[in-house]
Amino acid sequence: MKISVIGSGYVGLVTGACLADVGNDVLCVDADAAKIERLQRGEVPIHEPGLDQVVARNAQAGRLRFSTSYDAAVTHAPVVFIAVGTPSGEDGSADLSHVLACARELGRRVTRDTLVVVKSTVPVGTGDAVRAVLREQLVRRQVSLQVTTASNPEFLKEGYAVEDFMRPDRIIVGVDDARSAELMRQLYAPFNRNRDRLVVMDVRSAEFTKYAANCMLAVRISFMNEMANLADRLGVDIEQVRHGIGSDPRIGPHFLYAGVGFGGSCFPKDLRAMMHTAGQVQEPAEMLQAASRVNRRQRGLLADKIRDFFGGDLRGRRIALWGLAFKANTDDMREASSLAIIDSLVGAGAAVQAYDPVAMDNARRLLQGTAGLSLAASAQQALEGADVLAVVTEWLEFRSPDFNALAQQLRARAIFDGRNLYDPASVRAAGLAYFGIGRGSRPGT
Repeated sequence: MKISVIGSGYVGLVTGACLADVGNDVLCVDADAAKIERLQRGEVPIHEPGLDQVVARNAQAGRLRFSTSYDAAVTHAPVVFIAVGTPSGEDGSADLSHVLACARELGRRVTRDTLVVVKSTVPVGTGDAVRAVLREQLVRRQVSLQVTTASNPEFLKEGYAVEDFMRPDRIIVGVDDARSAELMRQLYAPFNRNRDRLVVMDVRSAEFTKYAANCMLAVRISFMNEMANLADRLGVDIEQVRHGIGSDPRIGPHFLYAGVGFGGSCFPKDLRAMMHTAGQVQEPAEMLQAASRVNRRQRGLLADKIRDFFGGDLRGRRIALWGLAFKANTDDMREASSLAIIDSLVGAGAAVQAYDPVAMDNARRLLQGTAGLSLAASAQQALEGADVLAVVTEWLEFRSPDFNALAQQLRARAIFDGRNLYDPASVRAAGLAYFGIGRGSRPGT
């Protein structure tokens, strides 16, 4: 099948590359000429494990091409995906300007019956708005074509996006006509062989499903973080609790890890958008509001623990910080907890030496000129002259350090484990103080 994908960012590039990988002829289009030039040279502008190989082999095979031209997109394919960004507005709403601009450009150009599939994360009613924009342009051109729309939200985890696309747990498709449903069924047939993963519903329900899924996961994380904070005060180990409640099949083991809060491009943005939508229809969305408040507080928790450890005075202290990306296996620092932690520490007079295995380019761009911050070339370099170590991202290379060596290097001999990676007893046996999230101990107790 011939497919065009508008938007060659995280979602669009993964979508286009993986659809090409099962034999489709895909054209990825983006307004960013520099990005398209990089992709045409074989450079993948984002860090996503396995994506560079998928892009390379399909580009070499001629099944995946890149362009800045909308004309090329509509000429190439009768199925066009919209996969552009929907950033948060100041009021928390999803900014749909890029999505509607795409619809407008497509409506001005289509010359045959076309299915326009919205892959971007969008609030309920966006499909209606896209359809109206397309119809308006066709009427202006006095063209009679069957241009239909579908919703096909993505459920890709950063760091596992290729695997998630190629082996999905479910494929949500929102359509309002039988022809579009059949086209989407054909498109996803290669990913649907051993069992039917396709869940077909109306467009508005599909749009809502994406937000509801991310909001549920965000609420689950905030719930565990709230339990962890309570556990610290009661002398309870939240890791033992996690295993205890996760063994209940009604709860399950996933998304029960306490930590420094959620970040990235999805959960914070989608939670805000859902709260905004709720406000528009006079629903209080109290659970979503609470999850958001807990997360804001959690992002500063590790810095608070470090400040308490030093009696409230961080002036002259040097903090080694491992991990800048919002989670492992990505270079994405959007709304990463590391940003809030660094801001709090340097604001209190501390010096921070930070390292991340893959996010250093983004860190230089985002944190350039931050007083009190230096970026280290390695985890070991970040430790040089440090008083304590703060672990913020759960990268594999941070999971099994030499605690005896750390005890010799850290002047104040303490580890602040924002991801609960370590066994407290093992850390303390090396002569280090240990403070995790909900591990039953707090500085000063």
